[in-house]
Amino acid sequence: MVTDLNYWSKVLKRIFNFALTLLLLFILLKLSVFYLPFLIAFVLALLIEPLIKLIMKSFKWTRRASSIFVIAISILLMFLIIGWGTSTLFKEADKLLSGSDEYFDKTKSLFNNLTNNEKLLQNLPEEMRTSIENSEDDLIKTFTNWITNTLNQIKGFLTKIPNLLFMFFFALMALYFMCTDKIYMIDQMEHHLPDSWMKKLTKYIREISKSIGNYLRAEFTLIFISFMICLIGLSLFKLVGLNVQFPFLTALGIAFVDALPILGSSAVMIPWAVVEALNGDIILGVAIIILLGIMGIVRNVLEPKMVSKHIGIHPVFTLIAMYTGYKIVGVFGMILGPILLIILKELYSPMIEKGVFRSLFDDNA
Repeated sequence: MVTDLNYWSKVLKRIFNFALTLLLLFILLKLSVFYLPFLIAFVLALLIEPLIKLIMKSFKWTRRASSIFVIAISILLMFLIIGWGTSTLFKEADKLLSGSDEYFDKTKSLFNNLTNNEKLLQNLPEEMRTSIENSEDDLIKTFTNWITNTLNQIKGFLTKIPNLLFMFFFALMALYFMCTDKIYMIDQMEHHLPDSWMKKLTKYIREISKSIGNYLRAEFTLIFISFMICLIGLSLFKLVGLNVQFPFLTALGIAFVDALPILGSSAVMIPWAVVEALNGDIILGVAIIILLGIMGIVRNVLEPKMVSKHIGIHPVFTLIAMYTGYKIVGVFGMILGPILLIILKELYSPMIEKGVFRSLFDDNA
């Protein structure tokens, strides 16, 4: 009986610790939106830390001087990219909105061509063909309204510049102190926390920071490379006269989808190529497939080296983490979800390696 009590006390303690960790991560996910500037600063500090160490080692500069130099260069590059991207986005969004009637007519014509294609529809049941014909106008209007509303929301978001500047100021100041006073903050933690806590905390922070930093650098690099390849390719298509009206907006949307696990850019580009080919523009359809192939080759070469070896998490679990984050805090949670999953993996790596339930209920654990 005593043995049973000891066993169940151990099991309940493990379950309680695991549940407490999940609760703390949930609270952290909620608080992350409230303290967004500081979270952004922490993420940026992880991303530029290797560069700061490289500058310190190469030029024998102090941490403060190296941090200021790297932050200044990073901010300059960020402003240049954001300025160019915002200007291009506004131009293409305005052009798309001003020509919405024209695109509606083109979309309707495309649907008419598809629904009147006997070869395509002959194998469909009669009920399905009737449903497609009756809902054609509603589908087109819904799709067009969705595009218009989305672009208006993007423009509305960009008009919130004062609030964004306010957040940027706090994020910049937090980034400065996190980079320049990193040693001081670690010393303060060592001063206020017990040694036993500090040893465990230092170990976990080091491993988690390394994993998150590597993951973020790898993902941002891959997404940026995919975006640039897509943007250059679509711009060349437009330059040679192919029917690509908005290369920047299209490349931006494809890059966003490309960031999602499992789906990738093919979820957008393959249907796009098929639709263009069915609509008679076979050259553009083939060009899109070729561009997708180039992007796929580059990602398949770089991704195993840059991502998999750093986190070792299956894409399905990453997708679940993104969806969970989205349901809890919105779109921003799609970024935070995988990060919290990495934290959970690092905290409970021995349990995961042995097996979660085996670790919780095994008497020898």
